[in-house]
Formats: sequence, structure tokens, C-alpha cells
Amino acid sequence: MPNISLVGFMGSGKTTVGRLLARQLRLDFIDLDEVIECRLNMRVEEIFSRFGEGYFRSVESQVVRDVLSGVSNAVIACGGGAVLRDDNVEFLRKYSVVVYLRISGGEAYKRLVSCDGRPLLKVSDRRGVIESLLRFREPLYLRAAHIVVDVDGRSPEEVVSSIINSLPEEVVVGVRTY
Repeated sequence: MPNISLVGFMGSGKTTVGRLLARQLRLDFIDLDEVIECRLNMRVEEIFSRFGEGYFRSVESQVVRDVLSGVSNAVIACGGGAVLRDDNVEFLRKYSVVVYLRISGGEAYKRLVSCDGRPLLKVSDRRGVIESLLRFREPLYLRAAHIVVDVDGRSPEEVVSSIINSLPEEVVVGVRTY
């Protein structure tokens, strides 16, 4: 049974949807940012602040390799920037069905406007940064994805239903017999 990995921009609902999807399919749930925080005993925001984004991305790549090569039957929520490195994308695609939770810039801004825990959004022009990052990352998310599910204006339950309906039959059958 392959894993199901969720990728997408911050605010797209990877953790919320991932938990619901795992519960519905009776699979384990793993949030890669939480794994990183446990390994380093500090929050993502603190890692960025103390060591920089480059260091964080290196740790993230190691966690992607460790988790994906060591588990099966799991729903995995990836950090928004996990697709920035080709080796991460290769591991994701090799060891899981990759679902891109696509969000528009406007919807991401609405969801993130008052969120203070995002290191890349510690700027005065939050909307501009969101639009710019999303424009840059969109092709990377699409390249990684086996399945694309739009999340704008949809509840987490609706998104989960769309994911389940989009999964290859052998995955759904494997889950139902698990």
C-alpha cells in the first residue's frame, strides 16, 4: 500500500485535510514539519530564524528520505517548500501517490492574513509575497503531483472526498482491505 503525500502552498490545508483523510482511510498520519520540529526540538519558525531557510531545507530533505523510505500506509503532509528540491520530488513520487492541494493566491491570503507563525510571511507585503511564491512554486507542485485537487471555497471534508474519488482504484481497494 503506497503512502499518500499531500503537497501544496502554505494555508492549503495539508495538515487538516491529511488528518481527516488518514482517519477516514484508517491510515497513519505524519506531518513532516512536526517530525522536523521533534528532531531539532524547536519550532519551524525558530529553525528559520536561527539557522536560515537553507539549513531548514537540508533537514527537510533528510526527513523526506527517512520518512518516505521507512513507512507505508500513511498520509503524509509535506511542508509547502518540500517540492523545491528535485530529490524530494523523486522520493515523494517513488514512495507515494502525490496529491497537490491547489489554492489560489487570494484564498491563501485570506487564510494566512493573520497567521504569525510563517517565517516566509514576516514581511509588510504579505499578499505580494504569497502571490510571488505561489507563482514560482505552482509548476513545481504540478510536476510533483499525480493528482491535483482544488481547495478554494471547499471544506476539508469536501477536499477529502475529492481526494478519495481521485485515487487510483488499486490504492482505494488496498485501503479498504487494509
